[in-house]
Amino acid sequence: MNDAILRGARLFVSSLRVLAAALLIASVSLNFANVIGRYFFSASIYWAEEVMLFLMVGCVFLGNGVVAWSGRQIRMDVIVGMLPARLRILLDLLAELLFIAAAGLIVFFSWPVIRDLWAFDQRSQSAEVPLVIPQAMIPVGLSIMILLVVVRLLTGGDAAARDNGGH
Repeated sequence: MNDAILRGARLFVSSLRVLAAALLIASVSLNFANVIGRYFFSASIYWAEEVMLFLMVGCVFLGNGVVAWSGRQIRMDVIVGMLPARLRILLDLLAELLFIAAAGLIVFFSWPVIRDLWAFDQRSQSAEVPLVIPQAMIPVGLSIMILLVVVRLLTGGDAAARDNGGH
């Protein structure tokens, strides 16, 4: 069963990589089209900046799942790295549990905001994008991170991904 969970998690992480890459490519393509329009045709895409920002939010918060799976979140671990192995493992586990708690709180407290954005149908100024979409990327991305950290902790992690730099 552990192998099936790991295979599913790896497939999910691969899907997140593809989706984050697609959002990044879409953002870069939109920027390129806007530059061409602005400098060669004197007509820019008025909503491009806003949409590029939303695409980057999606890219970052979906891509964070890949980082969480490989256990390579930003940490202040210079001193921890000098500690004995057992203490380092204990502190790493504590850091993961604190991350789960903090991210869980953010997810919990962000849902009323998401619900209100949905209920009031608030939209962005230029592109008229429903603001619930980019704003929901925050709790969705953090929920994905929580899920993948929990799976990594319960299954013994994806040591191969960490040993190969997350690839």
